[in-house]
Amino acid sequence: MKIPEIFASMVFTEETMKKYISERSYKAWNECVKNGTTLSLEAADDIAKAMCEWASEKGATHYTHWFQPMTGFTAEKHDSFISPAGKGKVILELSGSELTRGETDASSFPSGGLRATFEARGYTAWDPTSSAFIKDNTLYIPTIFLSYSGDVLDKKTPLLRSVRALDLQCSRILKLFGEKGKVRVIPQVGPEQEYFLIKKELYDQRPDLKLCGRTLFGARPPKGQELDDHYFGSIKPGVMEFMHELDSELWKLGVNAKTEHNEAAPCQHELAPVYCDVNTACDHNQITMELMQKLANRHGFECLLSEKPFAGVNGSGKHNNWSLMTDKGENLLRPGKTPSQNARFLTFIAAFLAGVDDYQEMLRCCVAYQGNDFRLGGNEAPPVIMSVSLGSELTAIVDAVIEGKAYEDKAAKTLKIGVDSMPEIPQDTTDRNRTAPMAFTGNKFEFRMVGSSQSIAGPNVVLNTMMAEELGKFADRLEEAKDFNETLQSLLQETFAAHRRIIFNGNGYGKEWAEEAKKRGLPILNDTVDSMPQYVNDKNIQLFTSHDVYSESEMRARYSIHLANYCAKTAIEGNTLSEMFLRHILPGVNSYVKDLTQTILGKKSIGMDAAVERELLSKIDVLVSNAYQENEKLLKALSKAPDILGGIESAEYYREKIAKPVSELGIMLSNLEALCGEEYWPYPTYEDILF
Repeated sequence: MKIPEIFASMVFTEETMKKYISERSYKAWNECVKNGTTLSLEAADDIAKAMCEWASEKGATHYTHWFQPMTGFTAEKHDSFISPAGKGKVILELSGSELTRGETDASSFPSGGLRATFEARGYTAWDPTSSAFIKDNTLYIPTIFLSYSGDVLDKKTPLLRSVRALDLQCSRILKLFGEKGKVRVIPQVGPEQEYFLIKKELYDQRPDLKLCGRTLFGARPPKGQELDDHYFGSIKPGVMEFMHELDSELWKLGVNAKTEHNEAAPCQHELAPVYCDVNTACDHNQITMELMQKLANRHGFECLLSEKPFAGVNGSGKHNNWSLMTDKGENLLRPGKTPSQNARFLTFIAAFLAGVDDYQEMLRCCVAYQGNDFRLGGNEAPPVIMSVSLGSELTAIVDAVIEGKAYEDKAAKTLKIGVDSMPEIPQDTTDRNRTAPMAFTGNKFEFRMVGSSQSIAGPNVVLNTMMAEELGKFADRLEEAKDFNETLQSLLQETFAAHRRIIFNGNGYGKEWAEEAKKRGLPILNDTVDSMPQYVNDKNIQLFTSHDVYSESEMRARYSIHLANYCAKTAIEGNTLSEMFLRHILPGVNSYVKDLTQTILGKKSIGMDAAVERELLSKIDVLVSNAYQENEKLLKALSKAPDILGGIESAEYYREKIAKPVSELGIMLSNLEALCGEEYWPYPTYEDILF
């Protein structure tokens, strides 16, 4: 396999476009992408014809407008290229109007009240900044998704708006620092994707995995991840074959799949791509998740993207590495050789710290959903308290600015390997704090709270918009300054002092941090139900509406969708667990009890002591009785559950009356599993699945 030859071979890249369309149409497209000008119908027709011709040569027979509704997944409706040509013949064609706009049924997609159920019409519109690609003999055209009235029904449109807002404010700052001419600033993202691979035959035997994405119970196996032998360990041949095919298919689609390795938990793995612009990164991550699940089946696996599919071992995140890059290739979050003298770098760091502190509730909201509730706050995941780790050296610089003192640069440091043949390794200005929700790692911020199954669009919308807001405030002040350097010095000093509380370089997993966070006045939002009301507070609505990223109605719609999704998933888990208990676990345990009773009677008949069996039988009887009562409580709560569209009150009910009994019943069944004979237990155990 010659990687350079296959890479992006299934993508209608800019270079490919140039080969198929006129120079005039190419210039029109380029102007549309860079400056937002309207693409003429003539140019659109030329590009559409080129796409059709190129795709047909590659074997494609259909095209689809590929969009990202508020389900968190992608959606598509396929149309063939054929068009009647008379006398029973057809030709293959794609018009400019078909390329740029499509119509689909929007009635069954979440809208959060933006449109009535009977208002079914929805529109897709081509995103010319995202490259079309071929998959499964179909040309995929990335699009945005709007309602008939123009309300946004997708995740891509707000992301594009936030990129535009951030670019505007970054340009103002760069101009103040002497940048000549127009410079575009584009957020760059590299989302590290964690996932589990388990045998499909075992997955198919667990209704909770199939319906809920996670196990609702399971006795801990004798061995978990205590030995740290899986992390970065040798990759099993079957998994390696899957990874190789995944890489190959992703490369064809232009996805820069770079790093793959075993993660900490058994059966857990990670794929990390090379950074690219946030819009493309979002598209690529959706493609990656889809291909992971599709290709896993070919290799006899099931790919689990759920945040916490198994208790007692690490869950999965999607670390969102975010930075700012100019169109000249300059990373604005990369410090100079002497970071203390890099005023522009410190300006962007100050804006980021202010944004995280000012909008920490919104950052918490954007990763708050039912699946991530089981991961966040665990001892292997970031805490629910927002903080930023800058590392000791950069923090010392911040403190020096606050105190108005000169920072004495330390001599260049290197780590001595201790072996003569090994080179010296330059030491970074900061270590990587894996316990921090937000960590500066040299030239980017790593947002570690993002869940493995979620779209990265929402978290990056928040990062982009909060940064645009803070930079806009900075620009307003600096543009009016009589003495730029003096005003900048005061601005940095005041900003760092005001937001110093958000910096924490210590162990975010420690109990001491929770106490310290309270003293600092940092909010602690434990789960989705605690977090979501912050989504629609006045401050957050003002943030997004002022930068034209969301309208207030679009924000309230998303709030409603989040809560309804939480309620629906919680109800599914309740019904699934109850069914598994009543239909399979209870009969299996009763069979074991029957045979155990026969053993006791048999021993008694020949004068043998059956004390062990009687004690075991007693323990099982207590657990079964308690589990049955808890299940009755759960069923009663489900029967009285309010409508999932009932807002925060409904969400509170589902958390207290359904989620908690599910957790309690799950613990009881896990304990019951540990006591039940293996041949009587109806489902694969953690030991079966993970080892």
